[in-house]
Amino acid sequence: MRNLWIKKQQQDVLGFLEANKIEFEEKDIAANEENRKWMRENVPEDSRPASGNPLPPRLFNDSRYLGDYEAFFEARENNAVYAFLGLTAPPGSKEAEALAKQQA
Repeated sequence: MRNLWIKKQQQDVLGFLEANKIEFEEKDIAANEENRKWMRENVPEDSRPASGNPLPPRLFNDSRYLGDYEAFFEARENNAVYAFLGLTAPPGSKEAEALAKQQA
């Protein structure tokens, strides 16, 4: 059941990135020990679970850790995904419009 939940979260993130034409590289940690080791080493100590290893999906901008699914979901709900990802929101997006209103 947990694997199904992880898969659903991964599909949600990938679907959003693809729909918004945001370039990304997906790293399979199930089939690739090197990727799994890299992810575990690059998730900051304060973002790790109390026991066990961090579970996917985890988001990075190059090697900078951005957060987990909950952080992504919250950013999306608040129209702040581009800022969360360390990207500039495209003109006309809800996020760009919200930023423009804040700066006005």
